[in-house]
Amino acid sequence: MSALKIAFLASPMPIAQSARRDLADRFGDVPPDEAEVIVALGGDGFMLQTLHATQQIAAPVYGMNRGTVGFLMNEYREDDLPERLAAAEQAIINPLHMTALDAAGDSHEGLAINEVSLLRAGPQAAKLKITVDGRVRMSELVCDGALVATPAGSTAYNYSAHGPILPIGADVLALTAMAAFRPRRWRGALLPKSAVVRFDVLDSKKRPVMAEADSKSVRNVTCVEIRSDPAIEHRILFDPGHGLEERLIREQFV
Repeated sequence: MSALKIAFLASPMPIAQSARRDLADRFGDVPPDEAEVIVALGGDGFMLQTLHATQQIAAPVYGMNRGTVGFLMNEYREDDLPERLAAAEQAIINPLHMTALDAAGDSHEGLAINEVSLLRAGPQAAKLKITVDGRVRMSELVCDGALVATPAGSTAYNYSAHGPILPIGADVLALTAMAAFRPRRWRGALLPKSAVVRFDVLDSKKRPVMAEADSKSVRNVTCVEIRSDPAIEHRILFDPGHGLEERLIREQFV
């Protein structure tokens, strides 16, 4: 029986680079486009980078925590890696697609596995108009920002902003406000996964806003449209009993 073809990728952190050398020496290492599975070594930020970088590759990604935050990662162990990979459970995640128009009229595209967020970029609160599937749902939201999160990203920035934790299999998105001033304490809404959300920035010159899709940032946006992209599937592997669904449930009881 031939050995599993594994590509080891690591963040620049010394602890991750050291783990990559040890694992590659022990189990072999192939380029990502030749791998049957990709092992990402780092924290959640590096996991997101890896998923974006390998989205055109069929191999699933199995993360091991060699970073700070490891919600998307499995526990780091070397000895039984082939057995863990063989027994791993798969979760499939569709990213969000962002189209942002800036003040110069230029359009910017981005993909987000966790969330697309709009944040005030000046001393004054942002003013946003929210449209869902072509229907204006809120004519003016005064806030520090707002975001649309996937179930996979619902425990990240969304949760810090007091948004809901979503089950990984739920066909819904979380629309969450950050420090809403008017309507007072408005927390957001749950939307179907098929929804198209548009934010229009009101008074954008006086109240500038930036948009972020994972690590892609666009400054001075005037409108941002967000939708789920079912054509892209990120395949993530987890140890049995420690998958995303279990982690999302566990997070609500701590």
